Amino acid sequence: MKNILLISALFLSLGLCAQEEATTDTVDGFRFTTIDSVGITPIRDQHRSSTCWAFSTLGFLESELLRMGKGEHYLSVMYVVSKTMMDRATYFVRQYGDGSSFAPGGSAYDVIYCMSHYGLVPQEVMPGIRYGAAKSDTLPVHAELDAVAGGYLKALTNGKLKKLTPVWREGLQAIYDTYLGQCPEEFTYNGKKYTPRSFVEELGLKEDNYVSITSYTHHPFYERFALEVPDNWRMDQMYNVPIDELMAVIDNAIANGYTLAWGADVSEEGFTRKGIGVMPDVDNGAEITGSDMAHWLGLKADERKEKLTQRPLPEIEVTQEMRQSAYDRWETTDDHGMQIFGIAHDQNGKKYYMVKNSWGSTRSDYHGIWYISEAFMRYKTNDILVHKDAIPKNLRKKMGIK
Repeated sequence: MKNILLISALFLSLGLCAQEEATTDTVDGFRFTTIDSVGITPIRDQHRSSTCWAFSTLGFLESELLRMGKGEHYLSVMYVVSKTMMDRATYFVRQYGDGSSFAPGGSAYDVIYCMSHYGLVPQEVMPGIRYGAAKSDTLPVHAELDAVAGGYLKALTNGKLKKLTPVWREGLQAIYDTYLGQCPEEFTYNGKKYTPRSFVEELGLKEDNYVSITSYTHHPFYERFALEVPDNWRMDQMYNVPIDELMAVIDNAIANGYTLAWGADVSEEGFTRKGIGVMPDVDNGAEITGSDMAHWLGLKADERKEKLTQRPLPEIEVTQEMRQSAYDRWETTDDHGMQIFGIAHDQNGKKYYMVKNSWGSTRSDYHGIWYISEAFMRYKTNDILVHKDAIPKNLRKKMGIK
């Protein structure tokens, strides 16, 4: 029987809570009924840090461990952040600060790379916050860290130095150690000693099982390429498939008990802080808002957004060409990483995807869960990361995945 997830305060405190029948979420003009869902760990809060890529992909790996029967584990986000930012800094310096960026963002592949090359550690071993005494200071705030690390690298790459010392990395590592804590070389967890790499081996997670998939026409379908976005600085080679087939991967994954890490653009009017992601047909604004067009066009941006997302409305029909045009014109950017884990229908029978965000359990009307329409998913997905076994067999053959 399919797992049905009850989104409730109890669920958020205890993790997965399988139910025997579909449950319904109702807020204002939306009513969602869960059709299918996969186990996830509790919502976490990235707070004021640009680390969604680490939170979402580690959440994906935590769901993988649930699926594999390994139990609940909460993996350290800041261990991955520290290792990744040191690698990104090295790449930035080797490029003399030109042709690459140094920013706290990242991709799902950064987590998989870290897992494979450096290992992982439990959250309790490296919480990643070493400052502040107030309760609010237990959440990450990285403005100062990002400014200090960025300033350090800017001083190295501003063109005035003829030669670097061999210890510049030690100086930068000291900055990350100061703010996030030192990455442990050994630790004890559940009464057993591990290194970060032996911990991954114990968990049974393997890099070769995970693939990235995207959908754009400026490269051939069924071949791999490095998606040209700033946070794909490791140049992860993603499989390129038509958007219909990418959507089929998402559906097939959920139907077979897998979740997905999702890289998306969330800057659209239809993505709200309330937990909704939709692509209303704005060109038909007068019709869908019940007002005359002149009034509609005169609304302020926040008023338009409120009207577009207060109830289910007709949405645009997304084509492959629209996706490509939005990417080429910078209308689709690599804004945010989340985790796809379920499918729901609204009161009209329209399909939505259930998405775990990393903005805390109180930041949406659905306790940290977002409901993303099929149109939004088709239009604003940059890439997904998924276990290769979750891909339909016929598509795996086209992609050349064994």
